Amino acid sequence: MQDVIYIFDRKLKMGRKNLTVMRLGRCIAFLAAAAFLLPFTILLMVADQQYHLTYNSKRVFYQEFLFENGTQQDGLLTRDKFMEVNARMVARREFLSSECARLGLDGSSSKAYAWEYLINRQYHVIWCNIFKAASTSWMYNFNLMANYTASFLDKTKVVLLELARKKYARPTVEMIKKAQADSITFLIVRHPLERLASAYNDKIVHAWPKSFHDKMGQRIIKKYRKQLSGNSPAPKERYPVFEEFVAYVLDEWKAKRTLDMHWTPYSGFCTPCKFNFDVILKFETLDEDQRFLIQLARLQDVVKPEWRNSGKGPNTLHNMNHLYSRISRTQLDGLYNLYKFDFLLFNYTVHGYYDIVQEDKESNG
Repeated sequence: MQDVIYIFDRKLKMGRKNLTVMRLGRCIAFLAAAAFLLPFTILLMVADQQYHLTYNSKRVFYQEFLFENGTQQDGLLTRDKFMEVNARMVARREFLSSECARLGLDGSSSKAYAWEYLINRQYHVIWCNIFKAASTSWMYNFNLMANYTASFLDKTKVVLLELARKKYARPTVEMIKKAQADSITFLIVRHPLERLASAYNDKIVHAWPKSFHDKMGQRIIKKYRKQLSGNSPAPKERYPVFEEFVAYVLDEWKAKRTLDMHWTPYSGFCTPCKFNFDVILKFETLDEDQRFLIQLARLQDVVKPEWRNSGKGPNTLHNMNHLYSRISRTQLDGLYNLYKFDFLLFNYTVHGYYDIVQEDKESNG
C-alpha cells in the first residue's frame, strides 16, 4: 500500500510540476503573441478610429491636401467656408431631430420607407431622391459613381433614373440602416410651394404631346375648367392653368389617391425622421451645400458641382408670383396642409404667400 501511495504521490507531484510547466509555457506563448500582435492591434485600432471618425460619427475629416492645394477652379471650398457650411449642416440636423420628436414622427407608430433611396457602396453615400429638387443633377452624379462614363451619359436618350436603377436596386429599410454605419446619408430639399410650381411648369405646361402628363392635363381641363371659371371667361390655354392644377392636386390628396412623384410630399417617401441624415442640402444654398458634400465624401475626382436642370420654360422663381396670384386663400390653406411636414421638418414658411393669393370669392365659399 505504501508503494502505491508513493507512486501516486510521485505522479501527483509530477503532474503538478507538468501543470506548472504547461502554465508557464502558456504564459510565455501568450506574452510572445501579445508582443507580436500588439503593434498590429494598435494599428487596427487607429485605423478603426479614423474610419469611425470619417464615416460612423461623421465628424469633419480635413482633407489637408485639398485645402492647401485646391483652387476655386476645382470647385472646392476653403477651410473657413467648409467649416461655415458644416455648422449650417449641424444646425439643420438638430432642427430636424427636434421637430421629429415634437411631431412624434420618430416613434415606432410611423413607418419608414426606402423606395426612393440609392445606396452607393463604393463611395459610401446614400441619397433619397426628391424629384424637382436637383434630382437630375444628382441622378447624373450617381450614374457617374456607378461607372457610366460622362460621354455616354451626355449622349444617351435613356432616362437617367432608368439607367440608375439598373445599377442601384431599390433597397429595403434594413439595407439602408446597415449601410448608414459607414456611409454619408443626404437629401436635397426645396420650399414645397416652389417645388410644386416647378413641377407644374415642367410636367404640365411643357408636357410632351400625348405623354402621361399631357393626358393628365386634358383630364384636369375637362373636370375643372368650367367648374372654376363659373360665369367668368374660361382660360384659353391648352394646358391646365395653375388654379386648375392645384384644385386637381388637392382633390387627389383629399381622396387619398397616390400623388404623382413630382409633387407628392417628400417627407412621406423619404421619411427623414426614420433615418439619420448627415447632410441636408437646401435648394436655396445648393451651390455651397453640394460643394461641401462632394468634399466631405471625397467625390471631387468623380463628380463636379454642376447644375443639370431638365426643366423647361421660364425660371420658376420669376414665375412664382404670377402663379400663386391665381389661386385662392382656401387653396393655399389646402397646400399648406398637404405639405405641412415638409414645411415644419425643414424650417420653411408659407406666410409670404398669403400676400400674393386672391381672397376667396363668395361663390367658392
